[in-house]
Amino acid sequence: MIKERIILGIDPGTTIMGFGLIKVINKKMEFLQLNELQLSKYDNHYQKLKIIFERTIELIETHHPDEIAIEAPFFGKNVQSMLKLGRAQGVAMAAGLSRDIPITEYEPKKIKMAITGNGNASKEQVAKMLQQLLGLKELPKNLDSTDGLAAAVCHFFNSGKIVAGKSYSGWDAFVKQNEDKIRK
Repeated sequence: MIKERIILGIDPGTTIMGFGLIKVINKKMEFLQLNELQLSKYDNHYQKLKIIFERTIELIETHHPDEIAIEAPFFGKNVQSMLKLGRAQGVAMAAGLSRDIPITEYEPKKIKMAITGNGNASKEQVAKMLQQLLGLKELPKNLDSTDGLAAAVCHFFNSGKIVAGKSYSGWDAFVKQNEDKIRK
């Protein structure tokens, strides 16, 4: 029996959102697409969030992913940047959850480790390894799209393993795992 699934990987951002899709047939992965959503031309942060949500829904409706892997925000010194990045991630997650697609978050170091064997690898090293693994003819100019693709490949490599990141199968699961964040 052939087991097939599609994984959408997302690297959220409010300047550029990178994403990539792979198809898994039995235990073999196949490249489908990678691209990025350019958001720098929009001034309004809320407009950017709306576009992230709409584009994620569009990707879901076009490719029908079975799972979503998303890069978790890394911790930086600029609180405003972290807030904006967290909102972008939340909006992408909400789009998937609204369609009952299971979502798994991965720390950037975990993604780099899964792809290159080095948690401190550069974006270029990750992109080159993806090029080899998936037989990509050329790499994009911006590497945000390969970061999204890396999240999908990381998820494939971690399938069946216990994942340290948070995983939600829908709104109910999200609420149950985050009861401390809900106002009553």
